[in-house]
Amino acid sequence: MVCERCFISGRVQGVFYRASAQIKAHDLGITGYARNLSDGRVEMLVCGEEQKVTEFKGWMWQGPVHAKVESVVCEITDDKCPANFITG
Repeated sequence: MVCERCFISGRVQGVFYRASAQIKAHDLGITGYARNLSDGRVEMLVCGEEQKVTEFKGWMWQGPVHAKVESVVCEITDDKCPANFITG
């Protein structure tokens, strides 16, 4: 299992990015969270099988239809993930 903290920037707030991420994470069996940051980015903690996390990170670049992702920056972390994928 791998855990990564990612920061997504662009038009990612107010376009159902977090809700769409929750659905995609559930489909892939990913746990973690997504939350809006005050600077307009979305922060995600994602944990799961390496292949699934890699697939999810690819989705982060697309997001929902109205998102316009400009960057995705991820780093491996030792943080513990929640049992599900939650948004906040």
